Amino acid sequence: MSMASEFKDFAARGNVIDMAVGIVIGGAFGKIVSSFVDGVLMPPIGLLLGGMDFSSLAITLQEKTADAAAVSLKWGAFVQTAIDFLIIAFAIFMVVKAVNSLKKEEEEAPPAVPPEDVVLLREIRDALTNRQA
Repeated sequence: MSMASEFKDFAARGNVIDMAVGIVIGGAFGKIVSSFVDGVLMPPIGLLLGGMDFSSLAITLQEKTADAAAVSLKWGAFVQTAIDFLIIAFAIFMVVKAVNSLKKEEEEAPPAVPPEDVVLLREIRDALTNRQA
């Protein structure tokens, strides 16, 4: 099998398309969560901690000189990114948990009982088969 046909078979599968849609939606969801953390969640937390703005918190490792820019460790931005990650991870966990519970309900559902006329037709078929044998 050639590389081109193998790639065509791979790309034509439904799972690849589902994965691509999930990645696009996940990227958009990440932007929504980042906006929520930056604009809604962190300001009240900063206010409770004495008007602190987490995004500007940093430790200066080297002051700015005429030759080089300042070198700083921006730990506040890291805190905001970590909170973004936790919110996204929790939301994805909840979605996966809901999907798994729906799948579990489908698996546990009792088999469908055939209609009465189908049952009667099967009994007639079996009786005719036994009579001929």
